[in-house]
Amino acid sequence: MKIHHGQATVKTEAPVSVQNVTEVVTREVGGSGITDGLAIVSVPHTTCGVCINEDEAGLREDIRDMAQRLLSPLRGAAGFRHDRVDNNAQAHLTSVLLGHSVSLSVKDGKLQMGGWQSVFLIEMDGPRSRTLHVQVLGE
Repeated sequence: MKIHHGQATVKTEAPVSVQNVTEVVTREVGGSGITDGLAIVSVPHTTCGVCINEDEAGLREDIRDMAQRLLSPLRGAAGFRHDRVDNNAQAHLTSVLLGHSVSLSVKDGKLQMGGWQSVFLIEMDGPRSRTLHVQVLGE
């Protein structure tokens, strides 16, 4: 079995944003030399997440709005306890719900994704420079 470790820097441009990183993942998989296996895409950050969904402008806005509002009702008058440290508890908590990684099959050196699927980095505490890890395992 071969293992390829790749990474890229993704610059986010807003406090909450949804960025298509499929091209970055595809490039890493193509350059890995692995034809059949698994690609694991992850972020080593606690205030952003990774997901797979459709790349449609309205849906990207809906995902962004969901990330902004998802836990707002729970904040309450007293706020979240972590906000006393650096005022980004909602970003941390939302990333717990979204997750920090996705796994994708690789066949014939290509990602096996549905026609409407894309890989997204969801920023919840930006703008920042984020690291995207792509590990490819297989033959």
